[in-house]
Amino acid sequence: MSAQPKLKRFNENVLSKYQIYNSIFMTLPFDAIGKTGVLLPLFHAVCKKGFAQGKNPSEIVDTFFKKYQENPTEKEKISLLFKFIQYIERQVVLFDAIEDAAFPIVNNMDGIGTLRNSKEIALSKDKKEELKEYLEEFKVRVVLTAHPTQFYPGAVLGIITDLDKAIQNDDLLLIKSLLVQLGKTPFFKKKKPTPYDEAVSLIWYLENVFYHSVSEIYNYLQQNIFDGEPMENEIVDLGFWPGGDRDGNPFVTTKITIDVAERLRQTILKNYYKDIRNLRRRLTFTGVEEILSRLEKRLLKHVRKSYEKVNFSQHVLLEELHAIRTILIDEHQSLFLDELDDFINKVNIFGFHFATLDIRQDSRVHHDAFTQIVTDLIASGDATFPKNYLDLSADDQIAVLSKVKGNIDTSILTDEMSVKTIESIFALKKIQSRNGERGANRYIISNNQTALNVMQTFAMLNLCDFGDTLPVDVIPLFETVEDLENAEGVMRQLYSNPIYRAHVSQRKDKQTIMLGFSDGTKDGGYLMANWGIFKAKEALTRISREFGITVIFFDGRGGPPARGGGKTHQFYASLGPTIEDKEIQLTIQGQTISSNFGTKDSSQFNLEQLLSSGIKNEVFTKDQITDKNRIIMNDLSTTSYKTYVDFKNHPQFLPYLEKMSTLKYYAKTNIGSRPSKRSNSDTLDFSALRAIPFVGSWSQLKQNVPGFYGVGTALKKYEDAGEFDKVVEFYNTSDFFKTLLENSMMSLTKSFFELTAYMANDEEFGDFWKLIFEEYKTTKRLLLKLAGYTELMENHPDGKASIEAREQIVLPLLTIQQFALKKIQELQKEKPNSKKIATLEKMVMRSLFGNINASRNSA
Repeated sequence: MSAQPKLKRFNENVLSKYQIYNSIFMTLPFDAIGKTGVLLPLFHAVCKKGFAQGKNPSEIVDTFFKKYQENPTEKEKISLLFKFIQYIERQVVLFDAIEDAAFPIVNNMDGIGTLRNSKEIALSKDKKEELKEYLEEFKVRVVLTAHPTQFYPGAVLGIITDLDKAIQNDDLLLIKSLLVQLGKTPFFKKKKPTPYDEAVSLIWYLENVFYHSVSEIYNYLQQNIFDGEPMENEIVDLGFWPGGDRDGNPFVTTKITIDVAERLRQTILKNYYKDIRNLRRRLTFTGVEEILSRLEKRLLKHVRKSYEKVNFSQHVLLEELHAIRTILIDEHQSLFLDELDDFINKVNIFGFHFATLDIRQDSRVHHDAFTQIVTDLIASGDATFPKNYLDLSADDQIAVLSKVKGNIDTSILTDEMSVKTIESIFALKKIQSRNGERGANRYIISNNQTALNVMQTFAMLNLCDFGDTLPVDVIPLFETVEDLENAEGVMRQLYSNPIYRAHVSQRKDKQTIMLGFSDGTKDGGYLMANWGIFKAKEALTRISREFGITVIFFDGRGGPPARGGGKTHQFYASLGPTIEDKEIQLTIQGQTISSNFGTKDSSQFNLEQLLSSGIKNEVFTKDQITDKNRIIMNDLSTTSYKTYVDFKNHPQFLPYLEKMSTLKYYAKTNIGSRPSKRSNSDTLDFSALRAIPFVGSWSQLKQNVPGFYGVGTALKKYEDAGEFDKVVEFYNTSDFFKTLLENSMMSLTKSFFELTAYMANDEEFGDFWKLIFEEYKTTKRLLLKLAGYTELMENHPDGKASIEAREQIVLPLLTIQQFALKKIQELQKEKPNSKKIATLEKMVMRSLFGNINASRNSA
């Protein structure tokens, strides 16, 4: 099967099956929407023809009703459009399930970028020992976040899983039943989920997917690279943000943090309990069966109930399992040893924590809370801080903070945020006592601007009675263009502090630094954000090596290229020797979790791609940007940055987003617990606007501005100067530059300006729309010229085919959304009809679901 071209495999196993199962879905009877399945294909045809003829969404909707409905009332029109939305949402689910089911057929599970492929390359180049040595340290950490880009409720995720299996088995009767179930299952959440609800949703992936895919990878490497010998390195670490990420989310409480950690603990113990029961069916021998029976009872006890005092740990469980292993080898000819070793490996990898719960808070919140903590301590007569502390310079404050120790009494604190901040640290401490140190040992400071931001957090941790050794990594997150440029100076100041340097020594001379792609792009545009992060990584690598420290980069990536997503593994394979690469750490968000890691096959494949990208960069090839290409990249990013900043400062930039996009509707979708902006202000403040609704709103407009704006202008500068050949040479010799621009091509491929072409004639925003469209055309033309392509994504025909299929499914949905937005604008200019506007706003909001799910990495 895999000998066929990938596009042919996609067409046969995804597109053809979708057409078959969709035709069945369209004829199934649902409550009161019997004719919808007949009318939707007709509406789709009208949309397609209408946009080709240059019609606007209102004209297209009117044409459809005139042609296929006999004098419908306004109420009947609105009702049918809502039914179309319901149908299309479920078509997207069907396509998802079919694509998931076909994943191991469409993708070569032993091909380029897999571990088997890496092993074969290592053997052919006589580099197996070098590969083994590298894997003794190198690891990948994927951190699941609950950022609101996942619109499927739990019930729908369950249907997708069951449909996936039924499609793989060609079980037509079950498929029909599941499609009927899908038609009757609600998609819309009536109330916002709590952070705990979000955690439970994501723990499903840990329990049902990662538990199996991560251990498969570990077992493969142990057998094929380490020749069956024990491995000290977990290879894949899992991180977790729901319940620990307080940045901008007032709903994350100390209780929720502790409850989520306990849920993680009980879930991994439940998985161990299942495995122990399976082992008992095989290891029925004298001396072994008794130990397994004892472990089974003990695990069940801890799965059923949360005990205040825990006397059962990873260490205790491993001791028992190794005792069984010795008996099997000595007395039972190593019978079923592989099954036991698989379980031992899982306990080594996942411990009693399953995934590390990160704690995160904004530096500005920290600063205010810490200032009040100092004030309260001084007022209470505590001598930890000098009375003039708040009047000291930043350098003098850092000197004081480095020596702070204690066990703070929260009852003396007068500020609510101060109490919450300290309680979150005590929660971290409690989690470590129950789940092990890896349960929660990272504290991330978002919007980190100075060394003082880090040292305030360091001091607060040391005020919580950890003793002489602080078992927590303090992680600054640098996000804006300015912060990325200042990051080297911040870290030099920290490394130069003897007490902080001693802390890093206690953490195995490793310092984790997080870099934010989302806010970087929002702040400085696509090229500047990516190049700024690349240069920051180089500078931070240099300064860390100067101090004998291994820096670990933790990338805050979203789904689309505009937020650091796209072909992520290709970025890591192209970094070169000037950037430390002992670990790859990145956030996996929303739809990207379900699309890239939603099944065991896709999870294993994409984890292997990440692992292999590190292996390729370190063991096989080193992609280094030459000095002359570095000059070009600096120039391109500077030109792009100026173009993007001018665009961002345009007086119509924010009004356009407010009035012409879906921005304000994100907060109403009830898909995430976190507010869509950091402030409570009614006016739109760009700095307070979160990257997800910002990028997502451009995606809903099918304009994808953050993924390309400024790229075309930067390239055109070289074309106008007759030096375009320099950029072509750079593109053909640098994997980093090629990956950067190929990801931008993906953003362009997902754009569809015909949808909003009517805005060109808008009295207020016509010129602004034309400005965006011109940059789109310039970028598209020059990227095609640069790559030597006749169409976008020409080198990824299967990926392009998937995007095109999804865009076709949601074309009517996009039309309905724009129709509703246009009507709202018209009504607001006339005498406002609040009831009509409310109905249309609900239509816009509902249309968000299918559009975002269809894109799979739109926000």
